[in-house]
Amino acid sequence: MSDELVFYTNPMSRGRIARWMLEETGQPYRTEILDFGTSMKSADYLALNPMGKVPAIAHRGVVVTEGGAVCAYLADAFPQAELAPPPGSPQRGLYYRWMFFAAGPVEAAVTNKALNIEIPDERKRMVGYGCYADVIDALDYAVSQNEFIAGDRFSAADVYFGSQVGWGLMFKTIEPRPALAAYWQRIAGRPAAIRAREIDDKLVAEAKQAQSSQ
Repeated sequence: MSDELVFYTNPMSRGRIARWMLEETGQPYRTEILDFGTSMKSADYLALNPMGKVPAIAHRGVVVTEGGAVCAYLADAFPQAELAPPPGSPQRGLYYRWMFFAAGPVEAAVTNKALNIEIPDERKRMVGYGCYADVIDALDYAVSQNEFIAGDRFSAADVYFGSQVGWGLMFKTIEPRPALAAYWQRIAGRPAAIRAREIDDKLVAEAKQAQSSQ
């Protein structure tokens, strides 16, 4: 079984979250860049991820998809990076709580916001995230309790949860409350975050240059 870590992504996708997490682990990895609608929907890739989306990683005979799952897997696969609270600790509960909150209610609420979909008052009880305002209030609460999302140490939950906050603030799908902006500033300047952005931004620039020269 190969220990090689393979990363499937596109630099203009949620794969940027996984890239940040990979850089936080400090482990070597090989990147496979996929194009939307072509190689991302190829038979070879669909055999790995039937959704035909990125990110995905392959490691030790296992394929992991979904941004939150990738972050959680990498934290446990490389414990020496100390990117997850120890199992059984109170912080582990916060880690799970906000990781899954970002993957569920935040993702759904922000996507609906971007699509101008509003949940009627009489339908809020059947929607997992309730309403957009409730989600923003919960985000504000989460980042106001501790320096980081699971306590006083940075973790994989900050990579995933924080990326949702950062993108939301950038694209104006998350209300720019002071606590949210301050939280994003605390984590966005990490060396691994900067490296990841530089790698993906360079790939985007190269792709645009190649397209313009055709």
